[in-house]
Amino acid sequence: MENKEVTLLKKALERQKKARLQAERILEEKSKELYDATNQLKESNERLENMLSEKTSELEGVFYNIIDPYIVMDIMGNILRMNGAAKELLGYDNNIEEINLMNLVHKDYVQYTQESFHKLYEVGELKNYKTKILDKDKNEKFIHVNSSIIYDKNRKPIAAQGVIRDITKEDEIEKLLAEKRKQLDIIVENSPLGIVLTVDDKIIRANNASVNLFGYTEQELKKLSLDKISMTCNNSTSIKEISNFEPSENQENYSLVKRFYKKDGSTFLAKTLISRVEQEKKQKGYQVAIIEDITEQRNLEEQKEQLLKELEASNKGLQEYAHIVSHDLKSPLRSISALSTWLLEDYASSLDENGVFQLKAMQEKVEAMDKLVDGILKYSTIKSDNLDNTKVDVNTVIKDIRDIIYIPDHVEVKTLNKLPTIFADKTKIHQLFQNIIGNAVVHIEEEKGLVSVSSKETPSHWEFSIKDNGVGIPKEYHEKIFKIFQSIGNKERSTGIGLSIVKKIIDLYDGEIWLDSEIGKGTTFSFTLKK
Repeated sequence: MENKEVTLLKKALERQKKARLQAERILEEKSKELYDATNQLKESNERLENMLSEKTSELEGVFYNIIDPYIVMDIMGNILRMNGAAKELLGYDNNIEEINLMNLVHKDYVQYTQESFHKLYEVGELKNYKTKILDKDKNEKFIHVNSSIIYDKNRKPIAAQGVIRDITKEDEIEKLLAEKRKQLDIIVENSPLGIVLTVDDKIIRANNASVNLFGYTEQELKKLSLDKISMTCNNSTSIKEISNFEPSENQENYSLVKRFYKKDGSTFLAKTLISRVEQEKKQKGYQVAIIEDITEQRNLEEQKEQLLKELEASNKGLQEYAHIVSHDLKSPLRSISALSTWLLEDYASSLDENGVFQLKAMQEKVEAMDKLVDGILKYSTIKSDNLDNTKVDVNTVIKDIRDIIYIPDHVEVKTLNKLPTIFADKTKIHQLFQNIIGNAVVHIEEEKGLVSVSSKETPSHWEFSIKDNGVGIPKEYHEKIFKIFQSIGNKERSTGIGLSIVKKIIDLYDGEIWLDSEIGKGTTFSFTLKK
């Protein structure tokens, strides 16, 4: 019995040993698996830590290298992180001092900013937020912000991030442009000229002057086109300064004379300057039409043209009349002169001293009358359309005058410098200098008389001076002597036409004449002739 029990116990012990060995093998296998799993997990953790470190470094690099200022702040507005651009913009460094964004906001924008922050937390993002801030140096800056909320795993807001852009200069430019637009609107609306803006000939804007010109309201004009209320006029010789032509397709600016129709059915003539304003591709181009009512101007010009025609006909008639009068007067004057000469020759011995004096006086009067008729004829024929302009050497003109006119023995006529060669009518220039010099030489009472001629050049004119040491001209005659039939001194020696001829010739050459004279000290005539 014992042996059987012992045998059973031995078998049980053997089974326990086998079970223990099996358990040890299983434990060893599981330990190895656990060890291997631990090693694998450790390696995976190391790889994850390396990847996390790399990504963190990359994010740090991106954060600090963002061109625009970038900020991360907590819910209270305290800055947690900021890149270099943000530090440069604000002048602060969160690593050195604590910064709350609300403290940087300009007082005028505090309430608006609080409302914007509330919207950020409520919606989760904030776009196109604009405000004014003060940097560390108290400089005012306008900024534009796009921001969003950062949440934890439970979708609870824990921070906010935002990109900031400095728009101070953009804001200044926008204000400047707005001011320019305002000024332009003021100019356009207050312009006396009609200004109309069109697209495809449709009126889209018209200023007050246009409304007044056409009699339509601006809204009524917007329903019309320029072509429907106007027609292009043909060339008109009465409006010479207006170019009138059909514009080519490539022309940006051109001028037309148009006749416009008003709301009440009446019309007016207008100089119309049209300017094309090119837009970007696929956009319709604008046209600006500037309309100037020239109805009255044209009427005045037509009246002027009619008056000029009448004046031309009148001048022609006067010239013909002057020639006729000259011929008809000279014939009896010659007869009177001849008769008085014959009487004096035939009856000189029979006449007393008084009779001889009267006959000589008659001859002098006839001679003066003959000079007057010649003067009137010369004056009436001076006009611009019969000038024969050539090169005229004024030195030669003075020499010829010395040889022709009577110069008393005690008077000398000389030039002080070499006179120029000018482009003019030689006969008229001869008349001009002869009349002044001829007047000068007969009014010198000094023992030694001198008439000097000089010249100088200006950019646009020749200036001449003729100076004498004669009796002088009273100041009250300085203006009168250039008018026809005005003379001073010896009436027998002056017709009162000579200086009028001088003035008329100078006017033909766009010049001026003036004099400087004192009684007993002589006279200087100065005048200019356009080159």
